[in-house]
Amino acid sequence: MNNYETVFILTPVLSDAQMKEAVEKFKTLLTDQGAEIINEEGWGLRKLAYPIDKKSTGFYCMLEFNASATVIAGLEVNFRRDERVLRFLTTKHDKFSFEYSEKRRRNRSSKKDAPVKAEASSENKESESN
Repeated sequence: MNNYETVFILTPVLSDAQMKEAVEKFKTLLTDQGAEIINEEGWGLRKLAYPIDKKSTGFYCMLEFNASATVIAGLEVNFRRDERVLRFLTTKHDKFSFEYSEKRRRNRSSKKDAPVKAEASSENKESESN
């Protein structure tokens, strides 16, 4: 089993529920074929570098997973068939990129904890000044 990362862009005309349903479709497709989802990130609505199908924005989603090479072909066929997907890119991680993505996940999880502490300290400063 190899480690892969796929980033795909969904059309911006979808509602939040439709976007989440599309992401779940691809996640279940992977897990049904024996892949193990390691990480999922929704990057939200972002501006595209150039227009695609007359759209200037799109919902970016990233999935990291362990799978065999045969799973990738089926996943990409489903990306091509789904009209909600504007673009996609799947890359295989080598040991260096795998280590980097682990480090990035750890930093991301520690940053989620940090704003809570920062908010608490700013609340203390406000109460001290009042």
